[in-house]
Amino acid sequence: MMKKYILIAAGALLMQYAQAQTIDRTKQPKPGPAPVLTIKDPVKYILPNGITLLVVENHSLPKVNANYLIDIGLVTEGTKAGLADLMGQMLNEGTKTMPKAVFDEAGEKLGANISLSSSGGYASALTRYFKEAFTLMGTALKEPAFTQESFDKLKSQTITGLKSSAKSAPAIASRVNSALAYGKNHPYGEFETEEGIQALTLQDVKDAYSKYITPSRGYLTIIGDITPADAKALATVVLGNWKGATLALPKLPEVPNPGKTEIDVVDVPTAVQSEINIINLVDLKKNNPDYFPAILASYILGGGAESRLFMNLREKHAFTYGSYAQLGTGRFQQTFDASASVRNAKVDSAVTEMLNEIKKIRTEKVSDEELTNAKALYNGSFALGLEDPARTATFASNILINNLPADFYKTYLQKVNAVTADDILRVAQKYFNYDNTRVVVVGGAAQMLEGLKKSGYPVKLYDKFANPVVEGAAAASTADVKPADVIKGYIDALGGEAELKKLTSYTVTMDMSMQGMKLAVTQKKMAPNKEMMNITMGGNTVMKEVFDGAAGYQQQGPNKKDLGADEVAQKKVFTSLTEQLDYLTNPAFKLAVKGIQKINGSDAYQLSVTDPTGKTSTEYYDVKSKLLVKNESTTVTNGTSVNATVDFADYRKVGNLMFPYKQTITQSAGGQDQTFEMTITDVKINTGVTADDFK
Repeated sequence: MMKKYILIAAGALLMQYAQAQTIDRTKQPKPGPAPVLTIKDPVKYILPNGITLLVVENHSLPKVNANYLIDIGLVTEGTKAGLADLMGQMLNEGTKTMPKAVFDEAGEKLGANISLSSSGGYASALTRYFKEAFTLMGTALKEPAFTQESFDKLKSQTITGLKSSAKSAPAIASRVNSALAYGKNHPYGEFETEEGIQALTLQDVKDAYSKYITPSRGYLTIIGDITPADAKALATVVLGNWKGATLALPKLPEVPNPGKTEIDVVDVPTAVQSEINIINLVDLKKNNPDYFPAILASYILGGGAESRLFMNLREKHAFTYGSYAQLGTGRFQQTFDASASVRNAKVDSAVTEMLNEIKKIRTEKVSDEELTNAKALYNGSFALGLEDPARTATFASNILINNLPADFYKTYLQKVNAVTADDILRVAQKYFNYDNTRVVVVGGAAQMLEGLKKSGYPVKLYDKFANPVVEGAAAASTADVKPADVIKGYIDALGGEAELKKLTSYTVTMDMSMQGMKLAVTQKKMAPNKEMMNITMGGNTVMKEVFDGAAGYQQQGPNKKDLGADEVAQKKVFTSLTEQLDYLTNPAFKLAVKGIQKINGSDAYQLSVTDPTGKTSTEYYDVKSKLLVKNESTTVTNGTSVNATVDFADYRKVGNLMFPYKQTITQSAGGQDQTFEMTITDVKINTGVTADDFK
């Protein structure tokens, strides 16, 4: 009997060995058929006030997620652009019966995640706490506090954010890309401005709330450890009797693409890299048969590290850290957008390569291997996303809003796998424009404009708010304005040359706000060029910089280092406590009026200043008041370029001289922005400063 079992086992092993010899390991195994995904159908109810409730029961984890979506559609805000976002932020500022601190604490005690926005609300918590968390979300939706204090705070934060990104090429690109593609009067093309946000009132927020936060066109999806009956009962109690305005989905005319390919350039002189976006508008609804071939074609072109754009611009040419393509889909016009961040000197070459890749996918079939690999990567990414309950919770409402078949997501992978090379070629020709597209480049025009003009495409110039600029027009408008006259006007506005020459020393104390921290700043200067700045918190030095006229150092906490030779050289070029006096007396300073720009709603002369060491900065002098209102500069620290912008405001008289009592400093480096608000509390002139202060 034992021998029989041994012989059977041996036979099985020999069979496996024989089969192994027939496998050709030089060929990749063929993938099996794509599975039908197990996504539970929701139970659907209609609440008394019309809200569509979708419940997906799933007891695998003791947790429940709720997402309330208001299908507002596209809304044109015009001069009040940014109002909806501000109103959405206000919904997170407490309720009529619970101040923000109390509301936030209530959510934290539950371990819940509760958030509100202009398009609805979200609540997630363990099953035993979900009822309370959902009730908090519902109360915030129905009974927002809308206090003046919260409004003023959020409004100020929004304006500060706009200021901090004012010279950020990525932020400018994000704004002008949409504005140029759709037009500035389109919901997708309009954008926030400091002036527009400043003009908003609390009543505007209340009016927007009354108009858009409503049960009308509302979809409430609840997924997790809850029965449909319990979900319906809870939703009915919390939201079922809520009343609000009736919404109608706005209809917008279709926006055309350019008749011929053009290059649109926005100059950001301080930018080290340029943002390139090749954009055209598309009309691709999710229920369109082209949907699956199109998203896969976009993935092949620029979906990740294996994509064609990435391999070309990064791996082959080292133009960028990454180049990508995105294809928008939905009920309204969206964009196809191929993008890359490229150093200015290589922009023209990068644009050529990106257009070549778009042309190639439109004219040549993808190989079977490339298509198979792309399907595997895309399907893996999609399947991984299913682990997020918040994502799967949107499937049910997406099916209803986009008029999709009930099995749209269940058969998603099968439809991706059914795409052929012919499909890819067809949709690439249809949705990825080449002859009638828009190339938007935001960056340092001085280094890339001439190269782009050699491309053969028409090049158009725009400002940072997507307004057309006639090349040379800015310089022409100030052709009769001499740099020396701008500087003399500023000196006179401060108090005059004679008074400034009497200034031998001063001490300025300031309060400084940075990321919620409060710091104290003391700045001392003594003629000709001694200076000291000490930043403290709680009496302890956070940062200090000292220059005694010949040498100096920087200190951060306990760490101290001497100023470098370049830093010392730059400080030595000044022989006066007012830099602009040196501009007029030292011929080594090179000045040029570049045009007139709007600064805080007022015209200002844009003055380029190159000091004797070769460092260039841009200064803005208000045309009417003659005062300095902004300074822009770039420095390189440890190989990293740091863009700095200083806004000056609230000039006040001290003795016979004017000082700016408010300064907003924004520093950008490596894609990160930091903003510092500084307010003068005291100024002392020609007293209390000695040489010992600069040791």
